[in-house]
Amino acid sequence: MAPRLVSNPQQSQVLKAIGLMVLATLCIAALDATAKYLTDTHGVPVAQVVWLRFLWHVVFSAIFLWPFALRPSLRSEKPWIQFIRSCLMILTTALNFVALKYLQLDQNIAIFFLMPLLVAALSGPLLGEWVGWHRALAIFAGFIGVLVVMHPGIGDVHWAMLFTLGATLGYALFTIATRYLAAYDPPAVTQTYTPLVGVLVMTPFGLMQWESPDQCWVWLLFASLGFWGGLGHWIIILAHRLAPAGILAPYIYLGLIWMSAFGFLVFGDVPTWWTMAGAAIVILAGLYLLARERLAEARERKRTRTHAAGSEFDPPQ
Repeated sequence: MAPRLVSNPQQSQVLKAIGLMVLATLCIAALDATAKYLTDTHGVPVAQVVWLRFLWHVVFSAIFLWPFALRPSLRSEKPWIQFIRSCLMILTTALNFVALKYLQLDQNIAIFFLMPLLVAALSGPLLGEWVGWHRALAIFAGFIGVLVVMHPGIGDVHWAMLFTLGATLGYALFTIATRYLAAYDPPAVTQTYTPLVGVLVMTPFGLMQWESPDQCWVWLLFASLGFWGGLGHWIIILAHRLAPAGILAPYIYLGLIWMSAFGFLVFGDVPTWWTMAGAAIVILAGLYLLARERLAEARERKRTRTHAAGSEFDPPQ
C-alpha cells in the first residue's frame, strides 16, 4: 500500500500567501496600466485620475470590505501621523501617475523597486534601525541599478523619471510610517484613513480639472481604479496574515513581469536592455538585503534560545 501523504497546514498557508501576493502584484500592475491608459491615451487629467482612484477605493471598501471583512474605524492614537501617512500615499500616487503618462510601465517599476532599499536606508535616522556595511553596499548597488535604468550621460534622461524617484521616496516614507503606526493602531484604522483622506484632499483638485469622458466604457475604467487599488492592498493584508513578510517580500518583483506584459499588450512597449539590466541589479540588491535581514533574525532567535536555555540551569540566588 502506498504511503498516505499528510499535508502540512503551515506549508499550505505559506503557499496560499504566495498565491495571494502573486495576485496582489497583478492587481497593482493593472492599476498602473489603467492609470497610464487614461492619462496617456485618453488625456484624462492626472488630478482627476488620482481623485477617482481614492473615491472608488472608498466605494469598493464600503461595498465589499467594511460590511464583511474590515470594520472601519478612525479612532487612532496618532491621528496626525495617520493623516501624514495618508498624504504620503496621495503624493506617491500623484507622482507615479504623472510619470506613467510619459514612461513605459517597465521603466517605472524598475525604478520603483528601489523602495525596499530606501526603507532600509531611512529606517536608521527615522526609526533608529541602522544598517551594517553589508546592507549599505546593497543599498548602494540598488542606486547603481537605477542609474543604469536612467543611463544619464549616455542617452536622454526623461524628466518623468525624477517623478518616479519622488514617488519611490514617498512610498518608502509611507512604509516607515506604517511600521511606526503598527505599534499604536490596528490595521483596520490604518486602512480606513488612507482612502478617506485621499478623497478629502483630492476632491477639490479632481473637480477643478474634471473632464467627462465621451465613451461610456471609460466610466468602467474610472471605477476599476478603486477596484484594483482596494483589492490589491486588501490581498496584501490577507497574505501577510498567513505568512511572514520575509517570505513574501521577493514576490513583489513579479511586478516587472506583469508591467512588461501590460506594456507590450496595451501600449506596444518593449523593455529595453537598459531597463532589464538595471532592474536585475536592483532586484538582486533587494534580495541580498532581504537575505541579510533573515540572517540577522535567525541569529537573534538563536541568541534568545541560548539565553533562555542557559537561564534554566542558573543556580538560585
